[in-house]
Amino acid sequence: MAETNTKKLKMPGELPHSLEAEQSILGCLLLDTRMQVEVAAFLHEDDFVSEAHKIIFNAMNEIILQNKPVDIVTLSDLLEKKGELKAVGGIEYLTELISVIPSAANYQHYLDIVHRDSMLRKLILGATEIIQESIGSSDSNSSLAFAEKTVFDISDKADTSSLVKIGNILPDVMMMLNELGDENSIHHGLKTGYRELDRVLGGLRPGNLIVLAARPGCGKTSFGMNIVENLARQGHTCAVFSLEMSKEELAQRMICSVAEVNSQHVKTGKLDRTEWRKIRKAQEILAPSKIYIEESAGSNPHEILSKCRRLKRKSGLDFVLIDYIQLMESSNPNRKKEGRQQEVSDISRNLKILAKELKVPVLALSQLSRDSAKRKEKPQLQDLRDSGAIEQDADIVMFIHRPDQYASEKDIEEGKIKKNVVEILVEKNRHGSQAHFDLYFKGECTKFKDINTDGTVDGEEIKPIETDKPIAVEEIANDNVAITADVKSIDDEMFGG
Repeated sequence: MAETNTKKLKMPGELPHSLEAEQSILGCLLLDTRMQVEVAAFLHEDDFVSEAHKIIFNAMNEIILQNKPVDIVTLSDLLEKKGELKAVGGIEYLTELISVIPSAANYQHYLDIVHRDSMLRKLILGATEIIQESIGSSDSNSSLAFAEKTVFDISDKADTSSLVKIGNILPDVMMMLNELGDENSIHHGLKTGYRELDRVLGGLRPGNLIVLAARPGCGKTSFGMNIVENLARQGHTCAVFSLEMSKEELAQRMICSVAEVNSQHVKTGKLDRTEWRKIRKAQEILAPSKIYIEESAGSNPHEILSKCRRLKRKSGLDFVLIDYIQLMESSNPNRKKEGRQQEVSDISRNLKILAKELKVPVLALSQLSRDSAKRKEKPQLQDLRDSGAIEQDADIVMFIHRPDQYASEKDIEEGKIKKNVVEILVEKNRHGSQAHFDLYFKGECTKFKDINTDGTVDGEEIKPIETDKPIAVEEIANDNVAITADVKSIDDEMFGG
């Protein structure tokens, strides 16, 4: 290649680059029309250092998208029309791109070099941004989150997944199917501890985003924490992100749930000896459990992902609970300017990405729109508050419905409504069918329980409501009670606080 034309190209400082590899891959695209679509799909203008090469590649890509062959004639014609032919060195330079390579057979080698240097440059520039951000920062946690997000974004863009022939997939699938007969197989989802829920969902599967929604006072936080409790007692590691309640409040709820002690007795301090024994026993059960709680109002998905990565690296991670979506903020400042609906859409999408990257089930609690309460009917998918994207991104959407709150006097008089029986509505299930089933909510101790096949709970028959007024489940106040449970916080675990 002529030295004069090479000198026209802008050379970067010390950043990794290979002008020869860039020239060679562009020459391959001009020389062999059969590889143009395949190779161009794996390249981006940012992969090139030379501004001239960026212009040439963009013009090539534009021609390919029009289903036309890229050659000297079509390329020079387009560059001429756009007024860019002279800027790239004229038709002489385009001709030299072809003459610089003897054959297009080595295109993969040139492509690997261009990709390698592009990735190294992005890492160097990302590291520079991290240094600059850290120098002027007064918040180490914010700087750490920025650093992790910067590196993750670079890694995410480097994804080179490709189409795989089904014959290469089937051996792994057959092995999985053979192992499904074993209850302890890793291919089974995590068992929630609720018989019908596990039957319908097949357990909570890694990478799934599960949304649990309900109207206020229906017990969605209690149900979420009951699932955490059941998973932890099986030895699983759970992370809980509470954007509304404190660590102490959640720990108090868990103690009341495990001990099955009336939370109002705890609140007022009126505990008898039997209740105290139950509470101490509950503490012994909870203390060694691998439950990590983070209380942080206004958290965003990237912050949660950052903390979960660290927890998974240090202690493992099997399950994530987020309470609740509408209290979160978007990681993208621009989304906030576009309105709350767009912001929640961004949050929902990133929660699904979080579940896939961590390879754990993520249970995100959600509010329902105010209009849903006016209908006095069972909640529906369109009732999810702030965004329809929640329904689209979620693998599973469940609702908690309180029949006794919206029952007619006729239903109550006929004995159709039973006290403290709630309905779980699985309205979206990507892995199976929809389903409705009942659970018993022992509201005084924030405990959901399975109902036996004979209609009893703890050996007692569930009685119909005998009043003409719907009975609301006892609301559990969020007062901080001086009971200490050895439930660790993520910050304490990570930073020794």
